[in-house]
Amino acid sequence: MRQLLGEYDCKIDAKGRMRLPSALLNQFEEEKSKTFVLNRGFENCLVLYPMEVWEAKSAEVNQLNTYIEKNRKFKRYFYRGAQEVTIDSADRLLIKKSLLEHAGIDKDVVLSAMDDIVEIWAKSKYDNVIDDEPENFSDLAESVFSPAAD
Repeated sequence: MRQLLGEYDCKIDAKGRMRLPSALLNQFEEEKSKTFVLNRGFENCLVLYPMEVWEAKSAEVNQLNTYIEKNRKFKRYFYRGAQEVTIDSADRLLIKKSLLEHAGIDKDVVLSAMDDIVEIWAKSKYDNVIDDEPENFSDLAESVFSPAAD
């Protein structure tokens, strides 16, 4: 799967449906099914996984030793709320209420494509996260990519 890119403003309708922008949809491989897994993400956003990405992530999570308590907790939280979703003929996804509530999503959302997933944020939360940009992005990059960070 190729790297997904872009940031998109969208709206959730009264039934919990969100139309995916054409510019984002065009980045998914056309021959693949329009089936995804939607789940909770970090910092109270939602994450939209293309099915092949979800299967790879799940395989990685399933390798964790469940005899270790922190691994069980992680697996429980990782799978909690996961829902398979399919894009309808109008390019919409239906998001269940519990996921919308978890992310604090009411109407306005931002889709942030990142690597092979799409984060779905309540617009106000996304704006806060982006506004919290470090004073010196260069220092953050150095700390993330320095050999000592491994």
